[in-house]
Amino acid sequence: MPLFLNDDQTALQDTIRDFVAEHAPVSHMRALRDADDPTGFSRDLWKQFAEMGFTGILIGEEHGGLGMGHVEAGIVLEEIGRNLTPSPFLTTAVAAVTALTGGYPDQARTWLPRIAAGDALFALALDGGPKHQPVNASLRAEPSGNGFRLNGRKQFVVHGHVADMLIVSAVTGGRPGEEAHFMSLFLVSPQTQGVSVEPVRMVDAGLASTITFDDVEVAGDALLCQVNQGLDLLGTLNRAGGVGAAAELLGVGGAAADMTLSYLKQRKQFGTIIGSYQALQHRAAHLYSEMEVARAAVLKAQQLLDANSPQADDAVSVAKAMTSLATTLSVQEGVQMHGGIGMTDEYDIGFYMKRARVLAETFGDANFHADKLALTAGY
Repeated sequence: MPLFLNDDQTALQDTIRDFVAEHAPVSHMRALRDADDPTGFSRDLWKQFAEMGFTGILIGEEHGGLGMGHVEAGIVLEEIGRNLTPSPFLTTAVAAVTALTGGYPDQARTWLPRIAAGDALFALALDGGPKHQPVNASLRAEPSGNGFRLNGRKQFVVHGHVADMLIVSAVTGGRPGEEAHFMSLFLVSPQTQGVSVEPVRMVDAGLASTITFDDVEVAGDALLCQVNQGLDLLGTLNRAGGVGAAAELLGVGGAAADMTLSYLKQRKQFGTIIGSYQALQHRAAHLYSEMEVARAAVLKAQQLLDANSPQADDAVSVAKAMTSLATTLSVQEGVQMHGGIGMTDEYDIGFYMKRARVLAETFGDANFHADKLALTAGY
């Protein structure tokens, strides 16, 4: 598989690049933050995403989508990252769509057309702590009547305060130490009695929620998989989300690098363009190389996912780890090379560092994925 976009993918990239740059540049995010917007993103912009077909990129044509793949979804996410556009695209149009596509047909028929039309938002209630540990869910679901009773808490549920439906992972069996092998996924409405949602604003000005489940009763048809058989579907969801987060990181790191290189070519000290200094040129060349290697890793992972390759799991971990490291380098170099103005709120480069910090943790940081690869290799 060639590591470059074909003509159709390039045309999509041109379309989404122009659209996002015009309708949701960094100033759009700044305005929402300054207004302390309680939603955290623009619903009007989300409907425009749907009208353009972006929300249905991964949804099959039989459900009103475009039937494209993760390469095309990544193209959208990279432009979202490049402009720091607040959007539920990653959680709803990528991760939730992937989970619903792999779940029961009735649930897919109910929800996928609504997502494609921009009428339904999903949030992922997967992590019980501050670090991504998808198989260590502390939330438990006990059999109750014809359904289940849920008790526990989930943290960092992005868009949980506005979601129409939550995808919740829970332990449904096993003895202490065996819980990871008894996972199940549920669809739970935030309006269900016993669900309490507490949104908090994160460092990147986005909103995530701590969600508490207190004797929450759900019917048996709330299961998104067979009981105790949720690990495979959870893995599929996390791979889609992980490579999506990596694509958005590419946009964040790429835009920060572009801003920095532009600044180096304009800023003068002692009458000399600072970009003429060889020490800064070497650092810029290093940054460019790291971002290009990360870009290749992401495209390879997307292609393997679209091909349903057994190597996709490892490729996604490589892509997420490399983009986390490369983008961290990009935003840190950006702030430092901008000097004092890089630390001010008035200048945009600092926003990229904050968004990169959140995305690097989303669906597992570099250490999580390095450890996962090492265990897979038998270390």
